[in-house]
Amino acid sequence: MPDQKIKKVLVANRGVPAVRIMNTCRDKMIKTVAIYSTPDRLAYHVFLADEAVHIGEAPPHDSYLNMDKIIRVAKERGCQAIHPGWGFLAENADFAERVEREGLIWVGPPPNVIRLMGDKIRAKRIAQRANVPTIPGKENIKTPQDILRWMEEDEVEFPIMIKAAAGGGGKGMVRVDSPEELPLAIEKAASEARKAFGDDTLLVEKYIERGRHIEVQILADKHGNVVHLFERECTIQRRNQKILEEAPSPSIDDNLRTEICFTAVRLARELGYYSAGTIEFLLDPKTKRFYFLEVNTRLQVEHGVTELITGLDIVSLMFDIAEGKRLPFTQDDIYPNRHAIEVRINAEDPRTFNPSFGTITRLEIPQGPGIRVASGVYEGAEVPPYYDSLLMLVMSAGADRYEAIRVMDRALSRGLRVEGVKTIAPLLLSIIRHPDFISGNFSTRFIEEKYEELVRAFREKTIDDEALKISQYIAEVSALGPQPWM
Repeated sequence: MPDQKIKKVLVANRGVPAVRIMNTCRDKMIKTVAIYSTPDRLAYHVFLADEAVHIGEAPPHDSYLNMDKIIRVAKERGCQAIHPGWGFLAENADFAERVEREGLIWVGPPPNVIRLMGDKIRAKRIAQRANVPTIPGKENIKTPQDILRWMEEDEVEFPIMIKAAAGGGGKGMVRVDSPEELPLAIEKAASEARKAFGDDTLLVEKYIERGRHIEVQILADKHGNVVHLFERECTIQRRNQKILEEAPSPSIDDNLRTEICFTAVRLARELGYYSAGTIEFLLDPKTKRFYFLEVNTRLQVEHGVTELITGLDIVSLMFDIAEGKRLPFTQDDIYPNRHAIEVRINAEDPRTFNPSFGTITRLEIPQGPGIRVASGVYEGAEVPPYYDSLLMLVMSAGADRYEAIRVMDRALSRGLRVEGVKTIAPLLLSIIRHPDFISGNFSTRFIEEKYEELVRAFREKTIDDEALKISQYIAEVSALGPQPWM
């Protein structure tokens, strides 16, 4: 397969993923074309790109999901490739196929694999064919009776999890603890699935109590070479969506690490996978058995922690693979030598998780040894209500897990300051300071179980606030003389 040189790429995204991709493109001297909606006309990714094109109005279907416009802009601007980042069209097989049909390079995995893995039922069957352990479950359930019959036949007890077959990102997932909850749970899961994916097909699985969410980063080229970049722990979630990730996982030992990573490689080979991808598993801490969850056929939000522990640029390698190049290393060349943690700074109220929109009136980004920040905003930027609430990713690295936690504590408590919108930073700081998190004693229900305790630990005032108050007093005395409070 001859190499196809990418000199110019359209980044079909916005915010953090667009900025992340553009930074690597600068290193590789690949010119970038940004697309933007009307409310994003002054967004960070627009300024960072070499060129920027207005793509439509605020609603995603008029802009970032408009396949016709995106492909037309890519061709008009002389791009050789399109990189979708994560979210929006990143896992849309129809879009990937259209990109390739128009003679452009799709910087991602094969469209047919995206389509296969986008259906949880088919993905599970393929995993079983590759001898990958899967959670006991039943496909195409429609009524409470379907579920109850399955539970009786397979001797499964509550709780169980109902999932959207076309799901991902925690959408269309409902935990059920009793037979009485089944009708409403089925209706809720189907409704979420229709809204999010346009498909209300459901499946049901045994719920793994206090499960750990472990995922393996894989890379594969178009010549059949497949490697893993070890695993990430993504157990700390709220509403089935990740907010904190780390690598390596503190939940597994070296033997289990080897088994789970090579299981992921085996599945990638079975799929004929190429580009970057993530294979997700759920670990039962009681039995130390792991089960296949899904394949994310794109760049993951949390890829940065893997880059920190391996020293590799995953986005750069995605471009190399898309050009037809071979992986420049083998499995034996890759080994983690640090511990890294990532937190997602979302514009949300940390108590209610309600979105927070408006103007960022003040922004201080963490700096110093062991800190990496992937930001999609700047001071003065607008946070619009139409898109994902992610403002930035803050990552820390250290020689071991405890050092990485200490660095993250410094980043969140002393280095980060966002005013004008609320963020979940107080919650994240409470999590990394919690004794159970520090000791590695947590599950996917950690936030749910510790919520009140975490909220009570929020710091309402920071050292900066106190310093500002002192400065104000000094200014008053200097300008107006002795004050009544003296």
